[in-house]
Amino acid sequence: MGTTKVVEAGTFDAGQRSRAFWLRQLRQWHWISSALCLVGMLLFALTGFTLNHAAQIEAHPHVERRSASAPAALRDTLSHISPRDKSPKGSVPPELSAWLSSTLHINTAGRTAEWSGNDVYIALPRPGGDAWVSVDFTTGETQYELTTRGWIAYLNDLHKGRNAGAAWSVFIDIFAAACIVFSVTGLLLLKMHARGRVSTWPLVGFGLVAPLVLAILFIH
Repeated sequence: MGTTKVVEAGTFDAGQRSRAFWLRQLRQWHWISSALCLVGMLLFALTGFTLNHAAQIEAHPHVERRSASAPAALRDTLSHISPRDKSPKGSVPPELSAWLSSTLHINTAGRTAEWSGNDVYIALPRPGGDAWVSVDFTTGETQYELTTRGWIAYLNDLHKGRNAGAAWSVFIDIFAAACIVFSVTGLLLLKMHARGRVSTWPLVGFGLVAPLVLAILFIH
């Protein structure tokens, strides 16, 4: 009998130590992931609300226009661009990009140039607005237009990852991973504490069933 009690006590202690270990690990990963994605979750929650009510939030686009005349040397360079470099996926010639940066203070490096006759057009989409620049390399006439729609439109586009660039795309991936860790560790912590909180699983079930029912009944 004495030996049996020792084994049972040892097994009980091992179980308690294992539970304590996993509680510490889950709590640590839970608070680390919550710290990493706190600001991002607030941003995405806020912009989820503004996107859901986009029709009721009035935007006031602001349009800015600039013009310039391309120098003769640049026009000559553009006129001798080979047809192969004028492909739909061709990038902006470095000479043109450097001139636009110094003259109109716009960054076109790495953008795609669209060629049409004696005109080159560069689209410059951005979060919360749009922009474009065109250069006629016969006359040198250069037109630039920038449209901005305010901070709400800017944040909404960040929410969607629209025209936000590669760095923001990487951030969204990291943020999504942190949210997954936060949610999974939260679920496991709920499981470990569910015995003393009878409302745990009904609330989790409601969180699952409510959007599912709404989608089935009201989204067609």
